[in-house]
Amino acid sequence: MPETYTDVLFGRQDEIRQLDALLQAAREGRGGALVLRGEPGIGKSALLRHLDEAATGFLVMRASGAEFEMELPFAALHQLLAPVTGRLTALPAPHRKALEIAFGLDSGAPDPFLVGVASLGLLVETVRERPLLCVVDDAQWLDQASAKALAFLARRVSAESIALVFAAREPSRLPELDELPGRSLQGLGESEARALLTAAVRAPLDERVRDRILAEARGNPLALVELPRTAGLAGMAGGFAQPESVPGVIEQSFRSRLELLPPAARLLVTVAAADPIGDPGLLWRAAERLGIDATAAAESAALVEFGTRIRFSHPLARSAAYRAAAPDERRRAHEALAAVTDPVTDPDRRAWHRAQASAGPDEQVAAELETSATRAQERGGVAAAAAFLERSAALTISPVQRVERVLAAVQAKLSVGDFDTAADLLTTIGTGDPSQAARADLLRGRLSFVRRRGDEGPTAYLLRAAATLAATDPARSRECYLDAIEMGLLLGGLDHVVEAARKAPPPGGPVSGAAAVLTGLISLVSEGHPAAGEILRPVVGDADDEVWARRPSLGFMVATELWNFDSLYGIATRAVAAGRESGSFHALPIGLAMQATASVHTGDFGAAMELISEEEAIADATGAAPLVYPRLHLAALRGRRKEAVDLFASVDQRMSLSVQWATAVLSNGLADYPAALKAARQAVEYGAVGTAGLALPELVEAAMRCGETEAAAVALASLTERTQAGRHAWGLGVEAYARALVTEDESAYQEAIGLLDGSAPAVYRARAHLLYGEWLRRQGRRRDARSALRLAHESLSDLGMEAFAERAAGELRATGEQARSRTAKASDQLTMQEVHIARLVADGATSKEVAAKLFLSPRTVDAHLRNIFRKLGLTSRRQLRDLPDIR
Repeated sequence: MPETYTDVLFGRQDEIRQLDALLQAAREGRGGALVLRGEPGIGKSALLRHLDEAATGFLVMRASGAEFEMELPFAALHQLLAPVTGRLTALPAPHRKALEIAFGLDSGAPDPFLVGVASLGLLVETVRERPLLCVVDDAQWLDQASAKALAFLARRVSAESIALVFAAREPSRLPELDELPGRSLQGLGESEARALLTAAVRAPLDERVRDRILAEARGNPLALVELPRTAGLAGMAGGFAQPESVPGVIEQSFRSRLELLPPAARLLVTVAAADPIGDPGLLWRAAERLGIDATAAAESAALVEFGTRIRFSHPLARSAAYRAAAPDERRRAHEALAAVTDPVTDPDRRAWHRAQASAGPDEQVAAELETSATRAQERGGVAAAAAFLERSAALTISPVQRVERVLAAVQAKLSVGDFDTAADLLTTIGTGDPSQAARADLLRGRLSFVRRRGDEGPTAYLLRAAATLAATDPARSRECYLDAIEMGLLLGGLDHVVEAARKAPPPGGPVSGAAAVLTGLISLVSEGHPAAGEILRPVVGDADDEVWARRPSLGFMVATELWNFDSLYGIATRAVAAGRESGSFHALPIGLAMQATASVHTGDFGAAMELISEEEAIADATGAAPLVYPRLHLAALRGRRKEAVDLFASVDQRMSLSVQWATAVLSNGLADYPAALKAARQAVEYGAVGTAGLALPELVEAAMRCGETEAAAVALASLTERTQAGRHAWGLGVEAYARALVTEDESAYQEAIGLLDGSAPAVYRARAHLLYGEWLRRQGRRRDARSALRLAHESLSDLGMEAFAERAAGELRATGEQARSRTAKASDQLTMQEVHIARLVADGATSKEVAAKLFLSPRTVDAHLRNIFRKLGLTSRRQLRDLPDIR
């Protein structure tokens, strides 16, 4: 049996109370999570053992991160859920398949959105019988796929009888754990440290030596226990030299005991340390291959428990055993493990062991690792793929093939956010191949973008890649120039990028697709909207063009710039469909945010809230920041002053242009025209594609109300350039009512209403009626004004545009007619997530289906439903389905 240090619980009463409270809450159906953090030896593992003993009545499931297994996707999650995988059949088919693929039990690519919710579903099925405790030790070594899934679980168990407790060394490389409730363990106080040392050392101890041990250990419990063992009786009598760090002290203690082992036992311990899964069958087969008498060797290796699973007495004992072994011994251990690992059922672990056994370049092993990387990527293990590819490149003999593998490794490292390693790998690339050089620059550009947002570096790399490819691959060169322009739109410095893009090789045939967009955007910057419109209008009018499939954000901006709502909405809808199909954590949220924004402008605020809620659920599940701009659009047009102002104040400075546009819309709705004018001017002056164009009609309206007719006329001219370039009913209708404001031409108001009556953006149609009614009232045509204002008020009220509706009501009162009171909508009382849940349930979704959609547990969904019923005065789902304004 391994040695344990239960006495390190000296001085841990507060931590024990916190853990006991977590268990009690889970017993009562109020699940939660806790991360125990601290340096090695501080007592984390001992607290986990206490937790095991205290969890009476619980099913306890365990997993442990392994430093040498961090490359294998979902390894720790599979380890944790292994005892309950027999319940997979109880899950819906898509969830079951997602886990089976993630665990290597089936082929294909797992839907990353389903792995977490399927894991939650598996735990929920298990917890029906008794409370559940999930214990994860050495969490700092979790593979990234498991870390994301387990952090997701930890955030979703509040309504379940489930407790999750992690133990992680500080500092941890996993940001997922930083988002969870945590407790940092500090060193013991002097009295507790003395008590522990007295309990650990029964022999008489010289007081000066005692004081030195206490000083060296700095309150670290395991160090207090191990220091006397490191020193021995002679050391305790006369003093001794210590390593500098506490972990070094502890590891040295374990190493000193390893040195006393016979060579065969020491080699067996090295093999055990090199095997991440602790499979005794694998260990014994490897020992036999090495000619080790396993039984005799195991009896003398007290640091390891050789049972149904191989376990070291402490995580530091394992790392000490591995690091203490000579390099050739480690290679022998890995070589033996590779030889006895099944190449059919576990090819990736076999390839990994073979790689660790390689002393120099080995093309066969490098190729195996590349194949493992492909398999890992198919299973959603991008971090694993990156690690396999990095090692594969290191073992590759051919310079050209090595660059290919380094480029693939950099791509994977960037995908998982390991920017430092990606940068280091890029410095190793030296190639005369133009294609490889261009790809390296594209990756440098992407790295520069994510590391130093706002720097012009990203576009410089893209432009260099484009120039490199101009002679050998003109089509790819033009694509790079277009990517540089898109980045210039996002980061600024567009003029410089466009100047460079003029050198793009001309297309060989008719200008269409990406080539047309490149030419059109160059024309937009250099010649203006009229010339650009002739080039861009056909491709913008086709929302299904492949150029927008690859660059939906660019398509959304350009469609907005040309005021083409049908394309704007179509590009967003296609982006959502593509994101759902691919399961991309990056693509789907962008599509949802774009579609939510488009839905706001159609006046379907309920659909917008549903889409925003889904995007925020994905952001929460993945630990990303939610995309805020659809919420800005919704708040601006909904017109609730405090709610909007609070949101605007909370937004990052990088979204300042969108905030200025939203402030202008809100202020126009509230009839605060000076504030609207100031904000609209700020949004327009920067000239951002899309945002500036949307702000122009707000500027026209505010300027006219403030008596600044010249400013309004200039803004109208700029707006007209855009809308005439796009020639779409949305833009032409908005241009017509802006022109009516400036010219006071009644026919322009009527033209606007006629154009917008057949256009999807209902909010602009309602505003056109409002502006016309206001003009009629000012002309003294009270009866006509009442009719227009009544229609405007009803439309604005029905849409939920509260500020503009109140403005219409005030105008109606000025004509002598009292506006009807707005009937409150059911959604007015609900949060955005509650609206989403209510709409899904109203459409017939079950709690399980809603839970899968929003990454929640069914019990959490039921808790939300109870809140929804209480707020709306309902008692059943059927009543919810009968509410017409909830959908």
